[in-house]
Amino acid sequence: MASEATRRRTTEHAWLITAPLAGIALVGMLVLALSEPIRLADWPIAVVLLMVMVAAGIPTLNFVVRRQAVVVTLTEIPLVLALYWLSPLLVILTATVAEVFTQMHRGYAPPKVWFNVARAAAGVSVAGLVLAASPQLTSVRPSTWGVLFAAVTANSLISLVAVIGVITLLQGWQGTRETMSTVVQVLLTSALNVAVGMVILIALVTTLWSSLLLLSLAVAGVLLYRSYSQFLRQHRTLGDMYELTRAMSEAGQEGNLADVLLGRIRSLMQAEYATLWLPAQGRHPEVLLTSRLDDLGLLDVAQTPPLLRETVRESGHTVASGRAFGGDPALRSALVAAKVKDVIAVPLRSGQAVIGTLEVVNRLSDVGHFRAADIPVFETVAAHVAVALENSRLVDRLRHDAYHDTLTGLPNRRRIIGALEESFKIAAPGEVVALLLFDVDGLRQVNESLGHAAGDKVLAEVASRLRASAPSSALVGRAGGDEFLVTLRLESAEAALELAAQLRDQIRDEMVFDALTLDVNTAVGVAVHPDHGSDAATLLLRVDLAATAAKSVPGSVQLFNPALESRSLRRLGLAGDLRRALDDNELEVYFQPKVTLRDRRLVGVECLARWEHPTHGTVAPEDFVAVAEHTGQLSRLTEVVLREGLRRSRDWALADQPLPIAVNLAARTLTDQHFPDRVQELLSEYRVPAQRLTLEITESGVLDGTDRPIPTLQRLRDLGVRLSVDDFGTGDSSLAHLRRLPVHEVKVDRSFVQGMATDPGDLAIVNAVVTLSQQFGLAVVAEGVESELTLELLQDIGCEIGQGFLFSRPLPYERLAAWFGAQVEPEATADGELPRLRVVP
Repeated sequence: MASEATRRRTTEHAWLITAPLAGIALVGMLVLALSEPIRLADWPIAVVLLMVMVAAGIPTLNFVVRRQAVVVTLTEIPLVLALYWLSPLLVILTATVAEVFTQMHRGYAPPKVWFNVARAAAGVSVAGLVLAASPQLTSVRPSTWGVLFAAVTANSLISLVAVIGVITLLQGWQGTRETMSTVVQVLLTSALNVAVGMVILIALVTTLWSSLLLLSLAVAGVLLYRSYSQFLRQHRTLGDMYELTRAMSEAGQEGNLADVLLGRIRSLMQAEYATLWLPAQGRHPEVLLTSRLDDLGLLDVAQTPPLLRETVRESGHTVASGRAFGGDPALRSALVAAKVKDVIAVPLRSGQAVIGTLEVVNRLSDVGHFRAADIPVFETVAAHVAVALENSRLVDRLRHDAYHDTLTGLPNRRRIIGALEESFKIAAPGEVVALLLFDVDGLRQVNESLGHAAGDKVLAEVASRLRASAPSSALVGRAGGDEFLVTLRLESAEAALELAAQLRDQIRDEMVFDALTLDVNTAVGVAVHPDHGSDAATLLLRVDLAATAAKSVPGSVQLFNPALESRSLRRLGLAGDLRRALDDNELEVYFQPKVTLRDRRLVGVECLARWEHPTHGTVAPEDFVAVAEHTGQLSRLTEVVLREGLRRSRDWALADQPLPIAVNLAARTLTDQHFPDRVQELLSEYRVPAQRLTLEITESGVLDGTDRPIPTLQRLRDLGVRLSVDDFGTGDSSLAHLRRLPVHEVKVDRSFVQGMATDPGDLAIVNAVVTLSQQFGLAVVAEGVESELTLELLQDIGCEIGQGFLFSRPLPYERLAAWFGAQVEPEATADGELPRLRVVP
């Protein structure tokens, strides 16, 4: 609509500028006709200068401001000669007639022709008035230079004001701002032309034989300018191509490729429209997007008919149509009917296959057209675009594969966990988040008897039936192996049991494979939030316990209940084992790197206790920490981790690689009044500066609603130890509470960090924590950085330090040393400088 309104203003209101210009010209001519008549002897010179003016009117510099072409010519040079040799009135007549011939040669539309003629006449009239008001020119001397320069400058200013006025009228203030950026260039060009005209005038007044030399110089100048103009266009094109390629690379990572792509291509090719068409392919739907001048966003329509894109796709070759190309008559007719002046459409290739088309439509300005030289440039652009699109789709496919099962196409466990966490954040009254686990019975027998291909068919069929039978609001996924998960919101746990029974019956129907008929059954476990768990990991653990219990009664459905969980009993059994493990040094300390997010510079490690039980295998840290708390062994456990961390920190310092360490503290440790003294003894024993040790306390431990932790925290801070609030955001506290605590650092909980890329709420929370913490003078560490997208978001909001699987998992000391060797740049680091990590894909 905006473009249509602009076109109507172009045809209906151009006279608002043209009429005043014509009035100025008529008034000037009348004044000059009364003051100084035309001399008969001037007519032969006027005829010669008329031809020179027409020749000089051929554009030498043409640039586009939106839809209007701004042309800089050499007309000031013959104008200088005319103002010196002719009477002012004859100068106006000669310049006006020359402008008429020039406009006829260019083929402009009538409104633009009359505007340009009126502009030229008005400008020369004002120049004539300036000349008439000055002393009579009798010789070529500095005073003459000043008069001629003033007269020509007045002509240039009138023309420039007229151009700015008409562009403001037709294109609005945006066009005015863009035109104003060229004012200095236009005035400098005009001044240069005046100077050249003065030199020519001096040469011709001195001797007419100099015209031969001047003609030779003019021919050489034209040839040199054409060569320079071609070089300038090539240089600008290469620069634009580089900027376009860089923008495509950055946009591909951010997922907004088309938004950046089409606008820049349209600008590069100086086109009114740029259109990208990608036919439907696999799971990717059809894409048809257009960038149009004057529109901020993209349109989902194209100016050209579908025949053009189909022609390019089927032929696999570039199709160009317009005044410089000709083209197929049928296609040309269709383009004319669509009001397309000219177009270049090129195929986008992936190998030998054509994956889409890219087209530019309507060269900007009234007389501008695409040329044959534009085709190779546009084909080069299309080649870069095709590569960028393929890379973008590859990234999208990798992301899809990371969250979906290859065999069934269902979301995998990671995706289900993310969906559960998102569901937990929205507490709806009278509803529960149900999680159903379907464990396929007898799959092992199918694999052993019929082969894994048959087992895969069974799994695919179970997935298909679950997807078809589950409610539309449910998310169906494969947890791995022979387990499938279904999660959705329901009214109650009873409704979840009823749905589980219905789905199990659907899966139980006979499955026919070739000549075999199989009767596949499933055991189903059910758990609901918030009754059976407040986080996804707990709910998954408990639904797995329920499914395991359901296996004891083939084909049954089991709702989780506390009796199924033997975790507390297992913890009691671990009490004695933990004491022996501490006596025998069976616990290991792993180290997880902490790095700066901007340049991935290693700034420290977090020390984490790990226990490999000879019978039970790996014991979760939360399990043996809870056992240590309840059996009075917490101080021993903490000292084991502290000793190992300080010992390694000392060793790194002796190797000229001082590295700070961080150790987790349980909330109960802060109630031990002797703990600060023990920390000081260990620091002295291992000769580690206090500032190289960070003690991390959970949010609930330091912000428990009382002032009990504050004395211990203050004493630790007085030692020089750094203090950090771990898992911030998971409790009910606010950042304002931290102002009264002697802490140095805040660690944002991984649940918020990992949700930043998909949940605007999580992004807002992390942004607020980072901003306010920095205002309070606290460092901020982001936990759980596991993707490049999360890393970029954290960088954007100003978070400086992070840790997570993107950089490294917790590693034992030996593997950490190897990790250092693989990550650190080979250049030697300066004394006292922390190692810089090499970016590893």
